Amino acid sequence: MGATDWANPSVVGLMGFGMTTMLTGLSIAGYWPGGAPLALAFIWGGVAQFTAGWVALKQGDIFTGTVFVGYGSFWIGLFLISNPSTGLPSQPIMFGYWLMWPLFTFVFTINAPKHGVGVTAAFVLLFIGFVLLDLVTEGLSSIQQATGFEIFATGLVAWYVAMSIVTNANYGRRICQPRRNTSSAPFRKMYVRFDKSRLVMELP
Repeated sequence: MGATDWANPSVVGLMGFGMTTMLTGLSIAGYWPGGAPLALAFIWGGVAQFTAGWVALKQGDIFTGTVFVGYGSFWIGLFLISNPSTGLPSQPIMFGYWLMWPLFTFVFTINAPKHGVGVTAAFVLLFIGFVLLDLVTEGLSSIQQATGFEIFATGLVAWYVAMSIVTNANYGRRICQPRRNTSSAPFRKMYVRFDKSRLVMELP
Protein backbone atom coordinates (compact mmCIF):
# COMPACT_ATOMS: atom_id res chain seq x y z
CA MET A 1 0.00 0.00 0.00
CA GLY A 2 1.48 3.33 -1.05
CA ALA A 3 1.26 6.55 0.91
CA THR A 4 -1.45 7.86 -1.44
CA ASP A 5 -3.69 4.90 -0.49
CA TRP A 6 -3.96 6.01 3.13
CA ALA A 7 -7.18 7.65 4.27
CA ASN A 8 -7.20 11.31 5.21
CA PRO A 9 -5.24 11.56 8.51
CA SER A 10 -6.65 14.98 9.38
CA VAL A 11 -9.68 13.57 11.19
CA VAL A 12 -7.53 11.57 13.63
CA GLY A 13 -5.12 14.46 14.11
CA LEU A 14 -7.77 17.11 14.62
CA MET A 15 -9.94 14.92 16.86
CA GLY A 16 -6.93 13.95 18.97
CA PHE A 17 -5.85 17.57 19.30
CA GLY A 18 -9.33 19.02 19.76
CA MET A 19 -10.68 16.60 22.37
CA THR A 20 -7.49 16.64 24.44
CA THR A 21 -7.35 20.44 24.28
CA MET A 22 -10.97 20.78 25.41
CA LEU A 23 -10.42 18.43 28.35
CA THR A 24 -7.23 20.25 29.34
CA GLY A 25 -8.91 23.64 29.07
CA LEU A 26 -11.63 22.64 31.50
CA SER A 27 -8.98 21.25 33.85
CA ILE A 28 -7.13 24.58 33.77
CA ALA A 29 -10.43 26.35 34.41
CA GLY A 30 -10.78 24.31 37.61
CA TYR A 31 -13.42 21.71 36.78
CA TRP A 32 -11.28 18.70 37.76
CA PRO A 33 -7.71 17.91 38.90
CA GLY A 34 -4.85 18.34 36.47
CA GLY A 35 -4.28 14.60 36.21
CA ALA A 36 -7.61 13.98 34.46
CA PRO A 37 -6.48 14.80 30.89
CA LEU A 38 -3.17 12.91 31.07
CA ALA A 39 -4.32 9.55 29.72
CA LEU A 40 -6.07 11.24 26.80
CA ALA A 41 -3.04 13.46 26.26
CA PHE A 42 -0.75 10.48 25.89
CA ILE A 43 -2.70 8.08 23.69
CA TRP A 44 -5.12 10.28 21.73
CA GLY A 45 -3.65 13.77 21.66
CA GLY A 46 -0.12 12.35 21.63
CA VAL A 47 0.42 8.98 19.97
CA ALA A 48 -2.60 9.05 17.65
CA GLN A 49 -2.01 12.64 16.54
CA PHE A 50 1.72 12.00 16.05
CA THR A 51 0.87 8.99 13.87
CA ALA A 52 -1.57 11.08 11.82
CA GLY A 53 1.22 13.58 11.23
CA TRP A 54 3.56 10.84 10.06
CA VAL A 55 0.93 9.66 7.56
CA ALA A 56 0.44 13.22 6.28
CA LEU A 57 4.18 13.65 5.81
CA LYS A 58 4.27 10.36 3.90
CA GLN A 59 1.58 11.82 1.65
CA GLY A 60 3.79 14.86 1.01
CA ASP A 61 1.75 17.33 3.09
CA ILE A 62 4.37 19.31 5.03
CA PHE A 63 1.91 21.71 6.70
CA THR A 64 -0.48 19.11 8.09
CA GLY A 65 2.27 16.60 8.85
CA THR A 66 4.41 19.05 10.80
CA VAL A 67 1.40 20.36 12.73
CA PHE A 68 0.28 16.92 13.89
CA VAL A 69 3.77 15.59 14.62
CA GLY A 70 4.53 18.80 16.52
CA TYR A 71 1.43 18.89 18.69
CA GLY A 72 1.44 15.13 19.12
CA SER A 73 4.94 15.56 20.55
CA PHE A 74 3.63 18.40 22.72
CA TRP A 75 1.03 16.19 24.38
CA ILE A 76 3.42 13.28 24.84
CA GLY A 77 5.97 15.64 26.39
CA LEU A 78 3.36 17.15 28.68
CA PHE A 79 2.38 13.66 29.80
CA LEU A 80 5.99 12.75 30.56
CA ILE A 81 6.74 15.81 32.68
CA SER A 82 3.40 15.89 34.52
CA ASN A 83 2.51 14.41 37.88
CA PRO A 84 -0.60 12.18 37.78
CA SER A 85 -2.02 13.73 40.97
CA THR A 86 -1.26 17.41 40.44
CA GLY A 87 -1.02 17.46 36.66
CA LEU A 88 1.85 19.90 36.24
CA PRO A 89 5.44 20.18 37.53
CA SER A 90 7.04 23.24 39.11
CA GLN A 91 6.63 26.73 37.70
CA PRO A 92 10.14 27.15 36.22
CA ILE A 93 9.90 23.87 34.31
CA MET A 94 6.45 24.66 32.95
CA PHE A 95 7.34 28.20 31.93
CA GLY A 96 10.23 26.91 29.85
CA TYR A 97 7.99 24.28 28.27
CA TRP A 98 5.12 26.68 27.50
CA LEU A 99 7.52 29.32 26.16
CA MET A 100 8.64 27.22 23.19
CA TRP A 101 5.18 26.41 21.87
CA PRO A 102 4.00 29.94 21.01
CA LEU A 103 7.06 30.13 18.74
CA PHE A 104 6.08 26.88 17.02
CA THR A 105 2.43 27.96 16.79
CA PHE A 106 3.29 31.38 15.37
CA VAL A 107 4.86 29.78 12.28
CA PHE A 108 1.60 28.04 11.43
CA THR A 109 -0.64 30.90 12.50
CA ILE A 110 0.85 33.22 9.87
CA ASN A 111 0.46 30.49 7.23
CA ALA A 112 -3.04 29.40 8.27
CA PRO A 113 -5.04 32.09 6.36
CA LYS A 114 -4.12 30.34 3.14
CA HIS A 115 -5.83 27.23 4.43
CA GLY A 116 -9.33 28.32 5.39
CA VAL A 117 -11.39 29.92 8.12
CA GLY A 118 -11.63 26.93 10.47
CA VAL A 119 -7.91 26.21 10.45
CA THR A 120 -7.09 29.91 10.86
CA ALA A 121 -9.43 30.31 13.82
CA ALA A 122 -7.92 27.27 15.55
CA PHE A 123 -4.36 28.57 15.19
CA VAL A 124 -5.18 32.13 16.26
CA LEU A 125 -6.94 30.83 19.39
CA LEU A 126 -4.11 28.38 20.07
CA PHE A 127 -1.46 31.08 19.85
CA ILE A 128 -3.42 33.28 22.25
CA GLY A 129 -3.88 30.29 24.56
CA PHE A 130 -0.16 29.60 24.78
CA VAL A 131 0.57 33.26 25.54
CA LEU A 132 -2.06 33.21 28.30
CA LEU A 133 -0.56 30.00 29.71
CA ASP A 134 2.82 31.73 29.90
CA LEU A 135 1.24 34.58 31.86
CA VAL A 136 -0.59 32.21 34.22
CA THR A 137 2.60 30.25 34.83
CA GLU A 138 4.41 33.48 35.67
CA GLY A 139 1.90 34.20 38.43
CA LEU A 140 -1.05 35.95 36.81
CA SER A 141 -3.53 33.59 38.44
CA SER A 142 -6.46 35.98 38.04
CA ILE A 143 -6.78 34.99 34.37
CA GLN A 144 -6.44 31.22 34.90
CA GLN A 145 -10.11 30.37 34.55
CA ALA A 146 -10.51 32.60 31.48
CA THR A 147 -7.42 30.95 30.01
CA GLY A 148 -8.98 27.54 30.53
CA PHE A 149 -12.14 28.57 28.71
CA GLU A 150 -10.11 30.06 25.86
CA ILE A 151 -8.18 26.80 25.49
CA PHE A 152 -11.47 24.88 25.54
CA ALA A 153 -12.70 27.08 22.66
CA THR A 154 -9.52 26.29 20.74
CA GLY A 155 -10.17 22.56 21.02
CA LEU A 156 -13.82 23.03 20.11
CA VAL A 157 -12.90 24.70 16.81
CA ALA A 158 -10.48 21.87 15.93
CA TRP A 159 -13.14 19.30 16.83
CA TYR A 160 -15.67 21.06 14.58
CA VAL A 161 -13.32 21.02 11.60
CA ALA A 162 -12.71 17.29 12.13
CA MET A 163 -16.45 16.65 12.48
CA SER A 164 -17.03 18.53 9.22
CA ILE A 165 -14.56 16.33 7.34
CA VAL A 166 -16.19 13.14 8.63
CA THR A 167 -19.72 14.37 7.90
CA ASN A 168 -18.90 15.52 4.38
CA ALA A 169 -17.15 12.23 3.63
CA ASN A 170 -20.04 10.19 5.00
CA TYR A 171 -22.70 11.99 2.96
CA GLY A 172 -20.56 12.58 -0.14
CA ARG A 173 -21.18 16.33 -0.27
CA ARG A 174 -20.33 19.48 1.64
CA ILE A 175 -22.69 19.85 4.58
CA CYS A 176 -20.95 21.67 7.44
CA GLN A 177 -17.38 22.32 6.26
CA PRO A 178 -16.24 25.84 7.25
CA ARG A 179 -15.72 28.14 4.31
CA ARG A 180 -12.16 27.77 3.05
CA ASN A 181 -9.78 28.95 0.39
CA THR A 182 -9.75 26.15 -2.17
CA SER A 183 -6.65 27.44 -3.93
CA SER A 184 -4.45 25.51 -1.51
CA ALA A 185 -4.56 22.30 0.47
CA PRO A 186 -3.25 22.29 4.04
CA PHE A 187 -5.60 19.53 5.07
CA ARG A 188 -5.61 18.19 1.59
CA LYS A 189 -7.99 15.58 0.16
CA MET A 190 -10.75 16.89 2.41
CA TYR A 191 -13.73 16.28 0.17
CA VAL A 192 -15.07 13.17 -1.45
CA ARG A 193 -15.55 11.60 -4.85
CA PHE A 194 -16.47 8.04 -5.69
CA ASP A 195 -13.88 6.02 -7.60
CA LYS A 196 -14.47 2.33 -8.33
CA SER A 197 -16.55 1.76 -5.18
CA ARG A 198 -14.15 3.43 -2.79
CA LEU A 199 -14.14 6.88 -1.29
CA VAL A 200 -11.36 9.20 -2.39
CA MET A 201 -11.09 12.40 -0.37
CA GLU A 202 -9.85 15.39 -2.32
CA LEU A 203 -10.22 19.11 -2.84
CA PRO A 204 -13.09 20.26 -5.06
